[in-house]
Amino acid sequence: MTKNASTRAAPPKPYPAEKARGGEIILKTSLQRWVFMAGLAGAVLLALVLAFVR
Repeated sequence: MTKNASTRAAPPKPYPAEKARGGEIILKTSLQRWVFMAGLAGAVLLALVLAFVR
């Protein structure tokens, strides 16, 4: 069976950029804070190592 154009669902409306901005990172537990900070530190260390390897 094939679907015709009249039975297809309409694509969802795009989310406005004005509402998407200003998000918060909510870290409720100390474990979440440590993991977040470790990820940031790891990204900085990776960037430094890649800069010195070149």
